[in-house]
Amino acid sequence: MAVTTPSRKGGLSGLYTGTGSFDIVGRSRTWYIAFGLLVLVCITSIVFRGFNLSIDFTGGTQLQFPTASTAAPPTVEAVGGVYERVIGAQAASVQTVGSGAAGSVLIRSESLNPTQLVAVKQALFDTFKPIGPNGAPSLQSISDSDVSGSWGGQITSQAVIALAVFLVLVTIFLAFYFERAMAAAALVALVHDVVVTAGVYSIIGFQVTPATVIGLLTILGFSLYDTVVVFDKVKENTRGLLGLTRRTYAEAANLALNQTLMRSINTSLIAVLPVVGLMVVGVGLLGVGTLADLALVQMVGILAGSLSSLLLATPLLVDLKMRDPRFRSQAERVRARRARAAGALAGAPSERPDGGPDLSDDSALTTELRKERAMAAAASSPARPGKSGERRNTARTARPTGKASRPGGKRRG
Repeated sequence: MAVTTPSRKGGLSGLYTGTGSFDIVGRSRTWYIAFGLLVLVCITSIVFRGFNLSIDFTGGTQLQFPTASTAAPPTVEAVGGVYERVIGAQAASVQTVGSGAAGSVLIRSESLNPTQLVAVKQALFDTFKPIGPNGAPSLQSISDSDVSGSWGGQITSQAVIALAVFLVLVTIFLAFYFERAMAAAALVALVHDVVVTAGVYSIIGFQVTPATVIGLLTILGFSLYDTVVVFDKVKENTRGLLGLTRRTYAEAANLALNQTLMRSINTSLIAVLPVVGLMVVGVGLLGVGTLADLALVQMVGILAGSLSSLLLATPLLVDLKMRDPRFRSQAERVRARRARAAGALAGAPSERPDGGPDLSDDSALTTELRKERAMAAAASSPARPGKSGERRNTARTARPTGKASRPGGKRRG
């Protein structure tokens, strides 16, 4: 009679069922080197290259006029060409804001003196002839305003204060809800996310606006949420671990990563979808503006937060925990038990010299597994039913022995 063996599950199936065997914690040195180089590049760019600050931080002049019913198409290139022809330098930014009847062109540049301002407005009017409130072309439809850099500085200072308060509260929460090692690992991941997001803006040259600073704070909550999900599973898998010898802390943490890996990936994808929608609406329909700035920083932050939660926070947590002599001793016991099991398979005697239980025996390992599951189970979980033999013995004991309890062979009329 042929015996059929179950087919092995593929990698994708293992991701969804949490039974994958991706050794993430075991490759911690690789992740440390990769994240360290990335952070070093970002810090170097921030220090030597700096940021492309908008005029909200540096100060300047802002011009704006409607795009509906103009004499010539007010494209970004055309408007920028008129400005450069008059001033002799390019504008800091030329953007199209809104669409249809509510569309307008927004020009931001360095501070212009009154003579330059009049010349630019006249050149823009002669080229595009924007419609004024009375329905006829009017020079008054081109508005101008001076932007002070102090407002952007105030936004930045308030954001830094909010970031500091957030980090302090997060540290207190994680230290009480989890433990100090988890709080430290989560904070390192958060700092990584902030540095990498800021570094990407510095390297690529994205313009930093007040919306960018505000958006930077929003990504911290996502990164923290993803880290807490993984740490909660690690806490569940390592409950009572010091009294067990089936797996080490590193192996239990790696198992937690595999069990939450697909959830983290799906959460990141779902979070990215509305951000992509913001970018499509902000850039494609409304022009480059506040929505696009928010979406861009969130896109970079979500990707950085997802990677740090999976590849940085948990391996760092394992390294911090393994500094504790109790967990190092437990890891030694695990290795000793496995060495005895390997020796037993090779024919060597498997009894422990100290007279303790021989965990290389199948029945002893089964008892160990039941104990581990009991440690990880919640106190409110219903008790598992006993073996079928125990149920039969219980039923046999509880069944009445009197004749009245036995059904007769004949039916009563």
